[in-house]
Amino acid sequence: MARHRHAVAASCCGDGCPTASWALPGHSGPATIRLVNTPEPVPIIDLRSALEGPVAARAEVSAEIARALGHGGFMIVTGHGLDDGSLEEAARVSRAFFGLPLKSKRALRSDLDGAFRGYIGIGDETVSYTLDEASPPDLKESFVMGYPSPGGDTYVTEGLGRLAFAPNRWPSGLPGFRSALETAYRAFEGLASDLMRLCALGLGLDEDWFDDKFDRHCSTFRATWYPPQETEPAVGQLRAGAHTDYTALTILRLEDVPGGLQFRRLCGEWADVPAVPGGFVVNAGDLLGHWTNDLWPSALHRVANPPSGAGTAKDRLSLLYFVNPNHDALMECIPTCTGPDAPPKYPPVRAGEHRRLKIAKSMQVASGVSVGPGG
Repeated sequence: MARHRHAVAASCCGDGCPTASWALPGHSGPATIRLVNTPEPVPIIDLRSALEGPVAARAEVSAEIARALGHGGFMIVTGHGLDDGSLEEAARVSRAFFGLPLKSKRALRSDLDGAFRGYIGIGDETVSYTLDEASPPDLKESFVMGYPSPGGDTYVTEGLGRLAFAPNRWPSGLPGFRSALETAYRAFEGLASDLMRLCALGLGLDEDWFDDKFDRHCSTFRATWYPPQETEPAVGQLRAGAHTDYTALTILRLEDVPGGLQFRRLCGEWADVPAVPGGFVVNAGDLLGHWTNDLWPSALHRVANPPSGAGTAKDRLSLLYFVNPNHDALMECIPTCTGPDAPPKYPPVRAGEHRRLKIAKSMQVASGVSVGPGG
């Protein structure tokens, strides 16, 4: 397959907000995309034709993905083939977990620094610190699981593998909890594989270019509960502060309730990400930005507080799948994303090391430790 390098040129429209023109693989002319003030700021992409149709359909959908990830870093995918019933069951048992007494939940906190597993409580995580921005702790609780059956070889038990494949922690007394979350994990794992192959095509690469970077992936699944806010948050305190994800991609199942996900447009405004029935939100993370030389930059986002007076019923539960490559995958500029006019911006780094440093930063409020670049 021929290799192509994308080109981008930005300008401003009449109201002062930017537009951009991109040259995409297989397209003779640039596609101009309005970046703000559109009726639907997050593109909705139907994957059905790419997953079930001919090669030409895969090329068309991959070009849509390239435009979406290059212009804001967010998209909503439908036609993915995932069973919503199994995800609804994962959401149901997750709500049951968050309803447990705090002492029972805190007994499942991770005992391995640098690894998210089990319970993460309010005050344990402040994601804005990953961008070196101080703020009060995030108003959320999470339960995190990693790869269900990683095995016991040295790739898993030594070095960065100890963190990437840290043991999962499971509550007792919640029938069906583990099986529901493991089923959801496997469903998202299949979708992630489909998306990475379409991303490869969108970057002008062979479809299987990412395969050997994810054949021992350490992706994580997280159920996150945002409790109702019965008291006014502190100044600057959000359900989740502004941050980028540590991943290649993040896949997210939303609930359509107040106080939700927002992304920052290129002109600096924050915009709501809509909840589309049957759709999943997908955003680019740090590792994809690193790989693509910021052709597909990591998407800055946050989770807003519900409006004042929303009431105690306005809690929120999200299911997230963080698409992480092999912990020893070398993150260096993809050949189609560099050239004489665009040298690589970032030095090579192992994916697991990048993730370790980000996790350490996000936990420094809870630990009282300042984590510098050396970790």
